[in-house]
Amino acid sequence: MRKNLLLFALLSAMSLQAQQKMNVEVSNPMEKARTDQPVIIPISQFGEITQALIHDANGKEIPCQLDDLDQDGMNDELCFLVDLQPLEKATYTIKLSDNKQPLWYKPRVYAEMVMRNDKVKEKNKHNNFIESITARGDCANPYNLQHHHGVCFESELNGIRIYFDKRQTIDLYGKFHQRLELQETQFYTSKEQKEQNYGDDVLWVGNTFGLGAFRGWNGIEPTMIDPVVSRTQRIISYGPLRTIVEIEDKGWKADPNKAPVTMTLRYTQYAGHRDTDVDVFFNRNVSDYRFSTGIINVKDSEEFSDQEGLRACWGTDWPSTDTAKWNRETVGLAICLQTKNIESEEYANNDNYAFVVKMPNNHMQYKICYTSANEEFGFRTARQWFDWLVEWKQELQLPVDVKY
Repeated sequence: MRKNLLLFALLSAMSLQAQQKMNVEVSNPMEKARTDQPVIIPISQFGEITQALIHDANGKEIPCQLDDLDQDGMNDELCFLVDLQPLEKATYTIKLSDNKQPLWYKPRVYAEMVMRNDKVKEKNKHNNFIESITARGDCANPYNLQHHHGVCFESELNGIRIYFDKRQTIDLYGKFHQRLELQETQFYTSKEQKEQNYGDDVLWVGNTFGLGAFRGWNGIEPTMIDPVVSRTQRIISYGPLRTIVEIEDKGWKADPNKAPVTMTLRYTQYAGHRDTDVDVFFNRNVSDYRFSTGIINVKDSEEFSDQEGLRACWGTDWPSTDTAKWNRETVGLAICLQTKNIESEEYANNDNYAFVVKMPNNHMQYKICYTSANEEFGFRTARQWFDWLVEWKQELQLPVDVKY
């Protein structure tokens, strides 16, 4: 009996020792209310954390998630989203533990990779789900390996797929209603789903940037991500509050006169956001290389630029080369770079509104964003879209302040 009591006491002490409690103060520096603001806390210093529990000052439980960014089996970051009134400061209590049962919260984002299944007759019902795929550089047709041609992900406001080929173009799904849809439509909306106002592909991208693809630059024009030793797509996190996907290009000969590099593009999609975070990582310093990014010049589109990294357009075009199958779609696109990464803002051509990009070291960040005129929750004119983008950039420049 005494041995059992000693064992219980020891296990209780170990359990208490494995718990970490902290307070986090989050402040809104703007005189406007803000919703779904990301709060990111590094947690690797606490050891093996497998569960997090968060409450606000009123005792309300706040949904959160833990993410293993480097895929080593140990969680690296805690993420939660907050709503704040103008100039509000709010305090949150966090309990971290090694409890093996993570808490469940309703998903507000979705990510999917799926291989084709020849036994499935309906185009939006493929079910060979994967979370990573690597193709050698000499793979004949990586574009057609996956059902919807590459990883896809969404928040309630947007839907994106990234082509699994040398273009790595970002293609767009426009919604009518604010909800998750890609699990049901898989980017290929059926006739019955269209009658229920599900969204659909709204952009023809071809060889353009689409919405903010990252490419090489040969001094005259963008170059594709080719040749490479291999290219990989993978899902790092499925949610419920943010989904993270990565594209890795190993041994990319970005400049024929320089050594090959390995590039990792990380896309982070937060719930409640129509914008998407893009992080570009290289395996070594690339300050003497030049790259490019930008947005497609939608046919007859109206352009907007603040000449300091924010560039956008509003236009209408067919979302497919087969105009017999589609209606013309109106979209607004935007990209926002930090000025330190801009070598030049190129004049528009028939394909793109482009930037030439420089990197002081081996990492840079930028944002991409879009709207579809189909949205019941969105914008109807170019002026509305451009005005909103100015406010969007102001918010990007004044993120919530986090202290812990």
